[in-house]
Amino acid sequence: MKKYLLIALSLLFLVPGLGFANKSLEKWKPDFDPKGAKYKCIVSNVTHPVVKGSYAGFAIRDAVWKATNGQIYVDYKPLSMLGGEVEVLNLLQMGAIQGMGVSSVAATNMGQRFGIVNLPFLVDSFDKLEKFVNNKKLFSHFLNAADHVGITGLDITGYGNYGWATTTPVRTIEDAKKIKFRIAEAEVNQLLYRSWGFQPVVMPWPDVPVALKQNVITGLDHTPMVCNITKKFEAAKYFTQVNYAQGLFIWVFNKAWLNSLPDDLRNTFENTVHEVCANIRTQTENQENEEIKKASENGIEFIKLSDDDMAFLMKSSADVHDKYANEINRNYPGDNYKPENFLKEVQDLLLYSR
Repeated sequence: MKKYLLIALSLLFLVPGLGFANKSLEKWKPDFDPKGAKYKCIVSNVTHPVVKGSYAGFAIRDAVWKATNGQIYVDYKPLSMLGGEVEVLNLLQMGAIQGMGVSSVAATNMGQRFGIVNLPFLVDSFDKLEKFVNNKKLFSHFLNAADHVGITGLDITGYGNYGWATTTPVRTIEDAKKIKFRIAEAEVNQLLYRSWGFQPVVMPWPDVPVALKQNVITGLDHTPMVCNITKKFEAAKYFTQVNYAQGLFIWVFNKAWLNSLPDDLRNTFENTVHEVCANIRTQTENQENEEIKKASENGIEFIKLSDDDMAFLMKSSADVHDKYANEINRNYPGDNYKPENFLKEVQDLLLYSR
């Protein structure tokens, strides 16, 4: 185990582009000297901290430093500085790093229960997300999804509502069927798009800019905030606001590292993460509205489907819930709450209708 841990640690210094990333993050350097910290917590994320949901890592760093009087230093590494999410999840489980703001899609590699927030038309608005978060029994069960592999979930931030950025306007389902949609490398996304009868193209995010320019894809499954900030609207001038799910980061930590902290410091650390994430979620809703306004002013057309077309999307995607129900409902020995049907409890809470 020690051998693999040393190999993993060495990877932290061999990631291509690390120097460039450090340079681009100069403005977010801490205004304190972290050398005196008793505990260090390396935390990874794939996204640029201009996105509030990713910036949460820096906010956690500064708030934890202040709340613990400099005893814990959160060394935050956004922009895929430590590699892709799958590789970093392995580092997290081994203890080579201590935390991660992991996308809800990738988080299912640790615990399938995390996938409940990816299901279509369930947690599909900022209000529903807060309703879920504020139900402590259900949200705690959700965050405990990866306890059996040594990972503890603490809280959640986001990056807006998913829809379609396209090179030609999508005003109807028939329009959508003509689009070659880039989707994430996740089984739930593939099943969803097949249930709609569309043309999904599974593609890593870094390949998207060239693929758009070369017409390999003609649409993106993503959020307006991310599309505007990352300049995808330069090629895709239309955005259909489907709002079928929220883009989310789950802030997870190595359970052994958390357990190594004195009780008072652990409580302070966890409470601080909760406070920061709650504040960032409010900022995220504001940021989405701001980015939509900016994009609109730059000529991007925002479109909404008819009630009938939205009803089609909701009805035809119901089988996605059924497909993942067993995995989402599975309980583990470390669960404090063991519901018979966790999915249905969340569906009922959020008034999901098939």
